[in-house]
Amino acid sequence: MKVLVGLGNPGKKYEGTRHNIGFELLAEVARRHGASRPKSKFEAEISEATVGSERLLLVAPQTFMNLSGKCVRLAADFYQLSADDLLVACDDINLRLGRLRIRKFGSAGGQKGLANILQHMGTEAVPRLRIGIDPPPEGRDAASYVLDRFAKIERSAIDEAVRLGAQAVEVWLESGLDAAMNRFNAEKTGEPDEPDA
Repeated sequence: MKVLVGLGNPGKKYEGTRHNIGFELLAEVARRHGASRPKSKFEAEISEATVGSERLLLVAPQTFMNLSGKCVRLAADFYQLSADDLLVACDDINLRLGRLRIRKFGSAGGQKGLANILQHMGTEAVPRLRIGIDPPPEGRDAASYVLDRFAKIERSAIDEAVRLGAQAVEVWLESGLDAAMNRFNAEKTGEPDEPDA
């Protein structure tokens, strides 16, 4: 079994916000693979899908972003999984809009939900798929910026990033994280990839 954790904040108030792109990716993977109806467990919404020959647990923490680690730890302990079995999908203000970056380990780069997961798992070696949402405008507070909804002009880039993210999850499950990194970290860009912050 593998686990895809999508980060976001629960409730209609936060639907479609920059911070909830992890939830959007979960929904896309669930749609593509006919996931089971979500149920409440581990302080999260949990569903299951089969991707190829791999059983995939989809986890949407319901604890609010900054406390995401507790439910991830509960799920990992219950299924006796290691950090290598996880992939955490989240937003990243340090990446340009729609850019994907997959990493096996590293710092949280300021993403507090990811930071809480690393803390609860006791290691920085937690694979993550980060989706760029652009930095906040000059003088804008990052904490409020990530709770904004995407502008209409940004939506097509985000929808494409979510589709590519779902494909990256499929490659991770079928061929491993290195294959996903090699394909999707450079997807649709000629820029060199930078190390984690």
